[in-house]
Amino acid sequence: MPITGGYRRTPTLQIGADVYCDTQCIIRELERRFPQPTLFPGGSAGIAWSTAMWSDRPFFQNTVNLIFGSLGDKVPQDFIKDREQLRGQKFDVEAMKAAIPQMRDQFRAHVGWIEAQLGDGRTWLLGNNASLVDINAYMNAWYVRNHLPDITSMLAEFPRSLAWEQRMQAIGHASREELTSKDALAIAKQATAETPTMADPDDPNGRKPGDRVSVVPDDYGKVPVSGEIVSLSAQHIAIRRTDPAVGEVVVHFPRAGFLVLPAA
Repeated sequence: MPITGGYRRTPTLQIGADVYCDTQCIIRELERRFPQPTLFPGGSAGIAWSTAMWSDRPFFQNTVNLIFGSLGDKVPQDFIKDREQLRGQKFDVEAMKAAIPQMRDQFRAHVGWIEAQLGDGRTWLLGNNASLVDINAYMNAWYVRNHLPDITSMLAEFPRSLAWEQRMQAIGHASREELTSKDALAIAKQATAETPTMADPDDPNGRKPGDRVSVVPDDYGKVPVSGEIVSLSAQHIAIRRTDPAVGEVVVHFPRAGFLVLPAA
């Protein structure tokens, strides 16, 4: 299962000729294939999915500004140029530097919510079992930890959050093998997509399999991906497209955070 940065530099999971874009789709497919142990203990799916929007957007944007403002002149120009192309606007490190006091305030507020959730002495954010809520919240703590060495002193007032962070670190990353992009493309070219056709009778816009659409993020990196709908629901849409390098593939997107438009 190759995992890489694919469409619009979004994390993607490739399984044969099926490509799952964004962590929402990746988590959903991994949970379907490997349901035990679940990432949604105690019927927590709704709150788990919704915390992804918190951690990916306001919490993450605050974290990005804090990190790059703190790194200042160490940020490579090639990276700045790449981010400007992705976002369609200036990646203003000087503005981030000026906003560091406010970003510290914001980051502290977000971590304060984590501390409050752990306030009764629970091990994980939802109780006795780790869940997607922990993964979502941990992402930003991990990001800061890897770039700002003073995070421990910065978060000294949140001992439960620091202990929780250590428990998350202890989970580790299991084993992995490197696979080149060329090899991943070869796998897709030799495979056939496994996604079955599935209609959504409650689609509020009357979309159905066979319709041609374009899917684009609603925040930045707004490069449309066009194709024919194969499967859709309230939470996902999968479109079939043909690429000269790999032939026919099915690309999966979440609905939250993405727009479905008439085909370009």
